[in-house]
Amino acid sequence: MARFKLFRVLRPLRVLRDEGPGEFALRAARTLASKVRKHRVHMLVSSEDAAAVDWTEPAEHRPVPITVSEGPVDIAWIMSPPGDGSGGHQNLFRFIRFAEEAGHRCTVYFYSARSGSVSIADVRAMMRASSGYADVEAQLLQYDPATGIHDSAQAVFATGWETAYPVYRDRGRARRFYFVQDFEPSFYPLGSEAVLAENTYRFGFHGITAGGWLAHKLAAEYGMRTDHFDFAVDKTHYSVTNRERRGEVFFYARPVTARRGFELGVLALAEFARMKPDATINLAGWDVSNWELPFPVRNEAVLDVTELNALYNRCAAGLVMSLSNMSLLPLELMSSGVAPVVNDGPNNRMVSDNPFIEYVPLSPRAIARRMVEVIERPDQVERSLAMSASVVDVNWSDSGRQFLEAFERGMRG
Repeated sequence: MARFKLFRVLRPLRVLRDEGPGEFALRAARTLASKVRKHRVHMLVSSEDAAAVDWTEPAEHRPVPITVSEGPVDIAWIMSPPGDGSGGHQNLFRFIRFAEEAGHRCTVYFYSARSGSVSIADVRAMMRASSGYADVEAQLLQYDPATGIHDSAQAVFATGWETAYPVYRDRGRARRFYFVQDFEPSFYPLGSEAVLAENTYRFGFHGITAGGWLAHKLAAEYGMRTDHFDFAVDKTHYSVTNRERRGEVFFYARPVTARRGFELGVLALAEFARMKPDATINLAGWDVSNWELPFPVRNEAVLDVTELNALYNRCAAGLVMSLSNMSLLPLELMSSGVAPVVNDGPNNRMVSDNPFIEYVPLSPRAIARRMVEVIERPDQVERSLAMSASVVDVNWSDSGRQFLEAFERGMRG
């Protein structure tokens, strides 16, 4: 104990001696701040909502849910506030639009555990400026826990794990649905938020999932009632415009999104760059200008949907790491004539078994070899046109019908 106390005394002196007074003062200020600052529990879900939901007991406050056998349904959607580059939110609004086109009435509530209000005007302006958001008629509101959703709502959708808590707590008769786009417990290290996210699959909601892998997983492991819609591609944005050989590759680089395997992708691309030093490597999805990468890249950062096709049409291969549910990018890449190189696994194969997707084991060198094979194929141009043709009939309108059939069937009880 005496030696430990002596170490604590001598350590600051060593910092002062070896690293100078500036570093000494900086560390002292940090230490003081850590002792003075009060830490608060902060998660995507409010502490009150998380504590109030006891899914192990029947929800005594919940009346028998509404049944609608025909005609329009009044739907409430609870979601986190959307951002400019949020593909999950863009997909949500695509399906809200499908619901509206089918005659259903929609209201969107933005839920946030942070203090302060959500600027509805700013959200609307962002959505209007982005090509990725569907134009919807739905009223946009900030969720108020004191009032909840409107009394006339007949159905309510949770759209992310944190929103499942206010949906569970709502005292109205609206039938509960869960629009699940990914296995969200995997977004976190094993801990409180991972557990709280996983618990939402035990709330008894009717899940409508993006792709078959999630529907199977949630039904098999949590006993959820599930349906799913298939992934699709918007042909107005993605098509083949380059019918010549391509000498570039693409990587969906999202270092801030762990499930996109940025580090594994960098390892694979370092091997690829060693094997094909003359090939241009394009990165898009995030601004990586502050990342030190062991190979030269063209940093495209965050592009609008309307700018992606031009990038894709320069590329022969596109590396998309999907460690949870499959990304929408593989089908979009194929529509533009790019061979998607995707890590192998049921989370991806159960979403799409398209023969033009290059499924590869999670070995950086194996991934690099496959990318070299793709770019060097003698029939690269012919294969590019064939893979684009393979998704010509894969349309979001069909996915919308799948969603609506599942929803309307669920409303009948």
